[in-house]
Amino acid sequence: MKKEQTPYVITSIAEMHRYMGLPKPKHPLISVFRYEDITNYQLTSMKQFVMAFFCIAIKSNYTGKMKYGQRHYDYDEGVMAFISPYQVLSHIKDSDVPIKGVCLLIHPDFLAGYPLARHIKNYGFFSYELDEALHLSEDEEKVLNEIFKNIEREYLFNIDKFSQDVSIAQIELLLQYSNRFYNRQFITRKVANDEILIRLENVLNNYFDHEIALLNSLPTVQYIAKQLNVSPDYLSDMLKSITGQTTQQHIHNKVIEKAKEFLSVTSLSVSEIAYQLGFEHPSSLNKLFKSKTNITPLEFRRKFN
Repeated sequence: MKKEQTPYVITSIAEMHRYMGLPKPKHPLISVFRYEDITNYQLTSMKQFVMAFFCIAIKSNYTGKMKYGQRHYDYDEGVMAFISPYQVLSHIKDSDVPIKGVCLLIHPDFLAGYPLARHIKNYGFFSYELDEALHLSEDEEKVLNEIFKNIEREYLFNIDKFSQDVSIAQIELLLQYSNRFYNRQFITRKVANDEILIRLENVLNNYFDHEIALLNSLPTVQYIAKQLNVSPDYLSDMLKSITGQTTQQHIHNKVIEKAKEFLSVTSLSVSEIAYQLGFEHPSSLNKLFKSKTNITPLEFRRKFN
């Protein structure tokens, strides 16, 4: 059996600077640099690597490709990527050097003691695939670049007792604007999103008509996302923006739809229907059904008797 390669771990921002031929960072836990200033991009020699810190970047004129998970991603003008600690990355070409852009590196320890340390994980885009990156309009890129400049100015100033507070406030502003612009992207990419909605319906129908007999369980968000070739967080965020409901809620809606079908056209007991739909315990179906319809499965069935 072929031994699986272990990704190399870049543990510090200083180490990351060395791999890019950049001067030593002015702060051990945060850094802002321009891709134009990279002099020795050694990351191309690594087949796989992970960073022990957050990375937020706007990259332009990027001629190479980066592989994230099993996908390849081509950078274009005004593309913003978010990488959380310990996500596996790999370069696939020796020429994979961004020509232009700005990058912010933040070690989790820099956020310690601030509310952002807890709720940064609520920004789902840190779990998106790279080909689900944020494509910026010219105006949006200007807004975000100005925030990057503010963070950069603070980073370059002499450190005082206000530096960290100001930097974190600017990072939060950057994330909030990014969230807003992602929501815009969900809306403006209507054709692509409508296609995903149609495919989602087909995946759910196929699962309950065929796959459930093999898997004998309710479909998970991870399973649905894999069938649609998107990341779980991106799918849920996109669906919530377009339909007001997450992937899990769409799954539950389909479960209720199928349960109603069984209750109205078969003589199967509620327990049998629950097992047919992949529930481990019949009481779970009862609870979900009532929460969605305000009546129990048996009360629903009596309407047809």
